[in-house]
Amino acid sequence: MKAAMTNIKFKLGVLKKRSEFLYVRNGLYSAKGGVVVQMRENAARDGIGVGFTATKKIGNAVIRNRAKRRLREVARALLPELGLTGHDYVFIARDSTTARQWTDLLDDTRKALITLSRRASGPTGEDNTQPKSQSA
Repeated sequence: MKAAMTNIKFKLGVLKKRSEFLYVRNGLYSAKGGVVVQMRENAARDGIGVGFTATKKIGNAVIRNRAKRRLREVARALLPELGLTGHDYVFIARDSTTARQWTDLLDDTRKALITLSRRASGPTGEDNTQPKSQSA
């Protein structure tokens, strides 16, 4: 019974619709090394929502899928610890995501999540998740 309690997995909500990704796009973002992480508060969500994307610019389908698999594992490892409840996150793969050393990718993502958490809380501790400015 005790072994079952130590093996509890944190369940992340999944972003599936384009509109959910577009909603998060208008929030905060942080680009570090092999990953870009976007974050936006979502009052309708109790937990943490997460989505993954890789554009055709980084390579063929095999490379894009490998990049997204790596980002999924990074999110599973770090979001329960560093993610903010009631927020959605989008992880965007970069050219170097698949070639980057695993520990470096973890460090990049950890730094990005810490940066986003600080920006969200603002210098006075209040929520500061205004959308980033749109450049046309």
